[in-house]
Amino acid sequence: MTSSDPSSIDEAKARYAAERAKRLREDGLAQYEGLKEHHLDRDPWADPDFTRDPVVEDVDVVVLGGGFAGLLTGINLTKRGVSSFRMIEKAADFGGTWYWNRYPGCMCDVDATIYLPLLEETGYMPTERYASATEIFGYCQQLGRHFGLYDHALFQTEVESATWDDEAGRWTVTTTRGDELRARFFVAAGGLMHKAKLPGIRGIDQFAGKAFHTTRWDYAYTGGSPTEPMDGLADKRVGIIGTGATAVQVVPQLARAAKEVYVFQRTPSAVGVRAQQKIDEAWFRSLPPGWQAERTRNFTQVVTGNKPPVDLVADGWSAVLGEDTQREPADEAARARLEAIDFEVMEGFRRRIDEIVDDPDTAEKLKPWYGKHCKRICFHDEYLQAFNRPNVHLVDTDGKGVQEMTAAGPVVDGTEYPLDLLVFASGFEITTGLVDRLGFDPVGRGGVRLSERWHDGTHSLHGILTAELPNFMVVSFIQAGFGLNFVHFLSASTDHITWMIEHCLTEGISSIEATVEAEDAWLDLLWQRSGPLARYNKTCTPSYGNSEGSRTTLAARAAVYSGSLIDYADLLLAWRDEGSLAGTRVARA
Repeated sequence: MTSSDPSSIDEAKARYAAERAKRLREDGLAQYEGLKEHHLDRDPWADPDFTRDPVVEDVDVVVLGGGFAGLLTGINLTKRGVSSFRMIEKAADFGGTWYWNRYPGCMCDVDATIYLPLLEETGYMPTERYASATEIFGYCQQLGRHFGLYDHALFQTEVESATWDDEAGRWTVTTTRGDELRARFFVAAGGLMHKAKLPGIRGIDQFAGKAFHTTRWDYAYTGGSPTEPMDGLADKRVGIIGTGATAVQVVPQLARAAKEVYVFQRTPSAVGVRAQQKIDEAWFRSLPPGWQAERTRNFTQVVTGNKPPVDLVADGWSAVLGEDTQREPADEAARARLEAIDFEVMEGFRRRIDEIVDDPDTAEKLKPWYGKHCKRICFHDEYLQAFNRPNVHLVDTDGKGVQEMTAAGPVVDGTEYPLDLLVFASGFEITTGLVDRLGFDPVGRGGVRLSERWHDGTHSLHGILTAELPNFMVVSFIQAGFGLNFVHFLSASTDHITWMIEHCLTEGISSIEATVEAEDAWLDLLWQRSGPLARYNKTCTPSYGNSEGSRTTLAARAAVYSGSLIDYADLLLAWRDEGSLAGTRVARA
């Protein structure tokens, strides 16, 4: 029987459904908890004794966030001649995700020549095809220096409140450092992955060993550094909860350093070949002007099934996502063809596991049983191989996740696993409510809070503007575009936001917000477009991509602009070119 035989596909679909059913939980997104609640939110990279005088000033724009979203907002404001802005960042430097993620082995899974923005402007050449977290963090710092953003930044600072004054036409923003900033525009550019999460495990605080989240890696305990081996784990029993993109990179590093490693798995990842390689300088320097925009657009076309004549990046993503199997088929024959393509891709990942992992039982438990669009595919050349080491043990929870903890360690199926160190590779909040992720509740016109306007989920125009909160703009893929290359999305979104700010400043517009009618129309459009995606997601195991399988209004309103990110970016451009600011309510000075 070949893998494309309909009976094989039917068997796989039945397995997909069974594995999904195991993992569905009534609490959905509520199964996760924050780091602060468990005293794990300390910044290991910051000066704990840092102090500064409060800043009290009027500015045109306050930008919340210093990752790529915030950096690109600041850069685009600068390019548009808007120099009166402040950037507020919880961390002690720019970088966002790449400030926090300094765990061993961390790197980006998107080609660096399209992930790192503005390479032509800075003249920077990435060292490797898939840049390390250390290199990306350094590049974020370079962007800050190159565009003069450090002069605008308030680091180790969090927003306490943001309140709109309708009479003054300004936001009053207060911070944990005693700052009071009065700004015409507030841009929430926290990005996509800035609030780390923990699994809600009974007894989690009872654990007596060392514990931390991968975004707060403690090299003082493990030894080593992001670029040096961990020499403090040779006599340690280490557990790691999670088998997503982070754990795939961490496990091989732990396997080399620790006495024993226990990998606690809820849902396995599909792991393909990474094939890391150095960037060829002669090739890089030969690229013609405009190459990065062309290469970035081409990649997005390829991985959304649009089949451009040439594949300029041509990596593992192309092979996996070159055919969009989420799209609506024309007929039953087309549906069967798409199912066969999807099945064969995932069969390839499952076959790779059998080829690499020696123990048949471990290999079977590592196999991903879901469609190729259900979870972010991983690429690594050492993760599966790590399970052939005698000190690495897979603890499969049969889809339940770790549910109980004692002082000694996790308990799975009645077996206690005593540990010295427990690492949480449990990712970030992606589709939870914005207020929760922001850490404060913006107050708009007439005292209306964002939490009240969005009590049942997101209300927006283009995922950016919202009614009753004038001059409040959000960078988030919720109700916006979404792309495998997050920085491509951030570039399009921040370009649009800074265009609106410049337009309002130059045209005498004192405030802009969405109308309720436009919000409703935008959501209707998103739902119309998302039919095929929603049907596909119903077959998927729970993950951040489908709000953990939640069937709530909040989850339904967390729709994205289905299809290519290029279509979304072109829609924003057409909206700007049309010139009427359709769907907004504006007031003029």
